[in-house]
Amino acid sequence: MVRATFGGFTTAFSALQANQKRLDLVGQNLANMNTAGYTRQQLQASSLNYSNPTSHYMSRPELTVGFGVRMDAITQVRDPYLDIQYRGQMQKAGYNNAMQEALDRLSDVLDESHIDGINQAFRDIHSTLSNVQDLPNVDQPIFNSELRTRMQALTNLLNDAARQIDEAKMSEYTKLDGSNTNQQGAVEQINDILQQIGRLNRQIKQNQIYGQPSLELMDQRNVLIDELSSFIPIEVTYFKDEDHDGIENGTLGTTNVEDKSEAYHLDSAGNVIAKKEWPDDLRITMSYVDENGVSQKLILVEGTVGNGDENYGKFEMDAAQSDKIWADKDSTSANKTQPGDLILRVTGIRDKHDPTPSAPVEFSKTANPPAITNQFTSGSVQASLNMLWKDGAGQGLDDVKGYDFYMDQLDNLAQSFATVMNVLNTQYGDGTANKYPADPNDPNDPDAKDYILLASKDANEIKITAHNIGISKAWLSEQVQVNVNGKDKNNAALDMKEALEATYPYTNFKKPDGTPLFDKGGAYEINLNNNSFNDFMSYTSTILANDSYSNQSSLKTNVTVLNGIQNSRDSVSGVSLDEEASNMMMFMSAYNAASRLMTTLDQALDVLINGTGVVGR
Repeated sequence: MVRATFGGFTTAFSALQANQKRLDLVGQNLANMNTAGYTRQQLQASSLNYSNPTSHYMSRPELTVGFGVRMDAITQVRDPYLDIQYRGQMQKAGYNNAMQEALDRLSDVLDESHIDGINQAFRDIHSTLSNVQDLPNVDQPIFNSELRTRMQALTNLLNDAARQIDEAKMSEYTKLDGSNTNQQGAVEQINDILQQIGRLNRQIKQNQIYGQPSLELMDQRNVLIDELSSFIPIEVTYFKDEDHDGIENGTLGTTNVEDKSEAYHLDSAGNVIAKKEWPDDLRITMSYVDENGVSQKLILVEGTVGNGDENYGKFEMDAAQSDKIWADKDSTSANKTQPGDLILRVTGIRDKHDPTPSAPVEFSKTANPPAITNQFTSGSVQASLNMLWKDGAGQGLDDVKGYDFYMDQLDNLAQSFATVMNVLNTQYGDGTANKYPADPNDPNDPDAKDYILLASKDANEIKITAHNIGISKAWLSEQVQVNVNGKDKNNAALDMKEALEATYPYTNFKKPDGTPLFDKGGAYEINLNNNSFNDFMSYTSTILANDSYSNQSSLKTNVTVLNGIQNSRDSVSGVSLDEEASNMMMFMSAYNAASRLMTTLDQALDVLINGTGVVGR
């Protein structure tokens, strides 16, 4: 039989429509070639055919072909596996990048390879003491004045270095909590991203229900997810909501009609006719490790559940607890960490199938015993927490040397130097044993106050640190000098010179009874890791340089891998000028062919109408 008169035109017309739409998509892709986050779009099409014949009297129904093309949907070209790889690598690169920023700030303070800093100050003091080769030199006012000036320069440098580390620490804290500042902290940025993703989830799903694909909104959401992955470790999954997930009352079912009706269209007998097409929801899960080293997860975004802000979580800093980080910055290391320091609280979304409410997860450091409650496995937020919390003592997952480690190094150097200088000046007072006070750094000690050279600038803090070390008031007023009032004036200066050159333990320094002056485990024990004062500063700078080099290597590796994944993702999802130009020519050829088909069908119809059917004329 001859097919329907205009059936061929319908086929050609569907081809024209499909190829016109493909050309439109090529133009759309090229127009957004340089749009950040844009994902290449394509037309999904299928052959338009009929499974049931239109007439019971049609011969050879298996030959019912040639009805054209059906445009099913416009979709994005994405590879979920590459998205997972990219976001996982973003977490690693984000961690290394944030760590490098912190280490660079410390390098500005402690790297003395290009500046004359603390090391040079020690060399200047040594040079001044070296000029004392005979007894009269000690009595010269110019000698004491020069030595005092040199030591004051050293104490000022230590004070300034401690201040700069405090400023770096405050800057790191501000990176997390930008409240009361003119910059947005990581916590605020994360909350903004979660809020935008939660709202986009609702808007995208609503549009998709009404037949609008909302591909550009999905691009916006993907960009936000990529950005979020640099802050914290996340996992992204897609799922059907509870009314369309094939689950009834929390249990999977395949035989119950009610269960199957969740995901399938059924006939009157309960048989499956077709799968229901329902938009997917998006879930974002945060990964972390608890204090026992067990991996845990917390849902941050849960599709479109609830109303308003009920479908996304929240990050917040506990300001009252976080302020404790600064309360004792000049105190000993044991007091620097207060219970609950720097609490970062994360409130997640409860799993709807889990009757147990989701409790907030707190990230904090405790003092007694020293421990870190929870940690992220990667991301820039954890890098900031590491620099603020960890002091190289091996706490938590790894041994990270944060700001407290380098502050402790400076405190140790300041306290050790003050102890040695004060004790050596004190021991030559009158040669008696009672001139060895329990605390040589205490300017109020009745046996030592006449010989103290270095003391704390803080009247409320006797213990010397890098923050408060300074010249004693008695030395500034010239009531005290390098043991002018003692019996062995020259030896005090020479012993100070030897102490600057030697490494601990100082075996040459003896008490009047012949026992070591700086005995291990005694009141004046010095721990500079077998370094001289000058070398200890270089030793600390070397540790920082090694940490920075190791982190830079990891950063370069992770960025290289990230760029490789990005290139792979762009090859799938990005717009290629050559590929789109090739597609344009191919679709245009198909469009021309469909047009030619319509012309041919017109000619065939003209023959059919005008060249046949003469009977009855």
